[in-house]
Amino acid sequence: MTTTPSAAAMPEAPAREPDDALAGFRLDAHPMPGDGAFGAFGGSWIPEILVPAASRIAAAWADARRDPEFLAEYAHLCRMFIGRPTPLQDAPRLAATASGAQVLLKREDLAHTGAHKINNAIGQALLARRLGVTRVIAETGAGQHGVATATACALLGIECVVHMGAHDIERQHPNVERMELLGARVHAVDEGTRTLTDAVSSAIREWVGDPDGIYYLIGSAVGMHPFPTMVRDLQCVIGHEARVQCLELTGSLPGAVVACVGGGSNSIGTFMPFAADAGVELHGAEAAGDGVDTPRHAASIVGGRDGVLHGARTMLLQDADGQVLPTHSISAGLDYPGVGPEHAQLAASGRATYHPVTDDEAMATLELVCRTEGIIPAIESAHAVALGLRLAAERSADETVLVTLSGRGDKDLATIAAYRAGRV
Repeated sequence: MTTTPSAAAMPEAPAREPDDALAGFRLDAHPMPGDGAFGAFGGSWIPEILVPAASRIAAAWADARRDPEFLAEYAHLCRMFIGRPTPLQDAPRLAATASGAQVLLKREDLAHTGAHKINNAIGQALLARRLGVTRVIAETGAGQHGVATATACALLGIECVVHMGAHDIERQHPNVERMELLGARVHAVDEGTRTLTDAVSSAIREWVGDPDGIYYLIGSAVGMHPFPTMVRDLQCVIGHEARVQCLELTGSLPGAVVACVGGGSNSIGTFMPFAADAGVELHGAEAAGDGVDTPRHAASIVGGRDGVLHGARTMLLQDADGQVLPTHSISAGLDYPGVGPEHAQLAASGRATYHPVTDDEAMATLELVCRTEGIIPAIESAHAVALGLRLAAERSADETVLVTLSGRGDKDLATIAAYRAGRV
């Protein structure tokens, strides 16, 4: 007979952790806008029924991000459960293919569950417990956020339901099996494009049905206030560590920092700890699919315009009437028509630059990473590496390009095989 363990109190964090790249990390290192606005973007464009719940979460996060005990527990789980800090790896054979700058890879693929998503899931699950919520829902595209949320909820003894597009279930089925093994229920969304956009919409509808009893654990830096700020704060552990590690490894900051951008969680977490460093360029790789000059892409900054999506004003792909357009990317995690509002502001201000990377360029780079560095990256991450190599080729050997490798490619093996066989 199989039994389900009851929720147990987490062991207390030790009074002092070992010194490492996590030292000095703060959840309140960057401003939390009271109204959720990042310049002209952000805010809370939500049904009235959700306003009290969103306000309650915003107040709880404003308190938790300044609470030394909350930070101590989060940092403890980062170290002892997630396995942080993740390494910053020199990639000389990969860099040699660009004949330019040194390339460093921030190895989020080595975090527990295989991607950066666990950083956010653990933090928000702790907040859900702090709020006294016993049921968590989430959306997922590539499945990594779903797995991370199921993992965090299993650890803390919280019921978990994950909304996932039926098309993504087909192309990311191993992650569905992981979620179910961890005790989560996967809700298939068989409408619209049957991908991440529809999974988000489905999760919001469930939340509207019980806003007081459900905590919606959003996986990217998108949506209504306070989620873009909260996800950024939790994912900034990536950039904080990378900054410390780059200084230790090279004696200076990188000339360019690169990450892939769908909704934008790994990228905003990578970028913000470098945002005040005027000499560090910030570059985001968007999914160009078959090309931004075709209808089959998901490059919402490069090919989109200002509008409202899933509760926030941001940049998104839409037609002349403001209707959200269908998207395409070989990467399930980048197949989303919008971007986080803070990314929209970084683009509008010129602080960060966003570039299209096609399916073909990403897949060629994926194989290159496999064969030069012995790493099978997620297809999402291959977009970032492709852009990183472009930028490295434009720089001299004494410069450094830092690329966040957001996840590992185990989940993508079926898609990779299909692409190599010409079936995608």
